[in-house]
Amino acid sequence: MLDERLAIDAGSLTSGLDLKLQCQLEAVLVSHSHLDHIRDLATIADNRAQAGCKPLVVAGTRATLGVLKKHFFNNLLWPDFTQIPTKEEPTIAYLVLTPEVRTVIAGYGVRAIAVSHTIDTCAFIVDKGGQSIAYSGDTGPTERLWKVLDEQQDLRALLMEVSFPNEEQRVATVSGHHTPQTLLTDLKKQRDARRAPTLLYHIKPAFQSQVERQCAKLKGVDLTVLALGDQLLL
Repeated sequence: MLDERLAIDAGSLTSGLDLKLQCQLEAVLVSHSHLDHIRDLATIADNRAQAGCKPLVVAGTRATLGVLKKHFFNNLLWPDFTQIPTKEEPTIAYLVLTPEVRTVIAGYGVRAIAVSHTIDTCAFIVDKGGQSIAYSGDTGPTERLWKVLDEQQDLRALLMEVSFPNEEQRVATVSGHHTPQTLLTDLKKQRDARRAPTLLYHIKPAFQSQVERQCAKLKGVDLTVLALGDQLLL
């Protein structure tokens, strides 16, 4: 969450926010359509519809929004909240992001950068007031993101996924995720891997302690494992 106005992905929005904060939210950036990144779009849409909130902007690539329309908000799995309460005053409004084109959303500049996962997935670079953060989305080893970040002079933090321990490299590779060893290789594709802290998320719970131990041994990078309730002040 950025300033309680902009969310990046929606795996835990309603479980992590009370109703007041859910209604204050202006937009959600969706990196891809896997369930752990979209599931709480369902309940936040329902809650906001009952509260008469303004439309919530749901922004993502054309492919990602296409999946939401066909398989999620499709009046079968869940109601189509682009038509509720009315088509003219909906609960959610889709916004298609063109990759690498900066779009202003809820007062922030947003760019979607393609990364390498099992389906169409993007990272996000979000900027405001001469400062920016980056969020990797789900990704394994990737290329374009690092070139773009090298050009980002005002980067203050990178939120980066790492999912499996090194011993599970095979499953990490086939599922499009990082292990500590591939994470280190990717981070060092930047000219300066320590210019901004790398904040780690997406560790599989069964491997939490193992991944943390392996990440603690990595050299030449500035890593912090995120925990629930952490706040980054810029």
